[in-house]
Amino acid sequence: MLVLAVLVAGAGIGNARAQAAVHPVIPDTLQQRIAACTACHGAHGEGTPESGFFPRLAGKPAGYLARQLKDFQDGLRKYAPMEYTVRQLSPEYLQEIADYFAAQEVPYVHSPMPRLAPGALKRGEQLVTQGDPARQIPPCSACHGTQLTGVQPDIPGLVGLPYDYISSQLGSWRTKTRATVSPDCMALIANRLSDSDISAVSAWLAGREWPADMHAQAPGTVTPPLHCGVLGKQGDGA
Repeated sequence: MLVLAVLVAGAGIGNARAQAAVHPVIPDTLQQRIAACTACHGAHGEGTPESGFFPRLAGKPAGYLARQLKDFQDGLRKYAPMEYTVRQLSPEYLQEIADYFAAQEVPYVHSPMPRLAPGALKRGEQLVTQGDPARQIPPCSACHGTQLTGVQPDIPGLVGLPYDYISSQLGSWRTKTRATVSPDCMALIANRLSDSDISAVSAWLAGREWPADMHAQAPGTVTPPLHCGVLGKQGDGA
């Protein structure tokens, strides 16, 4: 009987260890909860400027980041890995992620740039700073701030983003693989841009000198224009 009891106990311990190996205890920490984010966007949300694809999250307004996560969750914004990652997350969880990356302060790094003719860059500067009233295209600075660093609480900065990322997102609004809740002003504006306009705007923004203060402007410092046919806040930027 004693030998049998020892064998049974040993088997129980072995089963427990096997179960622990199959179902390891995962620590309930913020770092663990954002591991899926940092795998692509960097430990502090610095992005991957060398690839030009995964954008910087660090320092973007928390309201903007939370809105984008919700758009992925609702299928308004299409990218399969992101849609899968956020599918089961609660609003509180999404806000926690947004707050974490919004609070990060890490240096900006320049990303690769394509070669464009001087005339194209001049066109990009015109669209960013003055717009094209004849085509109902407002300047980017009218919504994204005088220094293009964004506006709290939900308009992102454009400076510091890679060329490939900016151009791909403008294209996504045109192909309806990116959208947001109404009014989706960026969808309207992107469809008023030509292919060459998108390239010019993306190149000028990606190559622009960074201002001394890269923080988003205070709330209320920018009043979005009427050119896109809507009033109110425009929380759907890049």
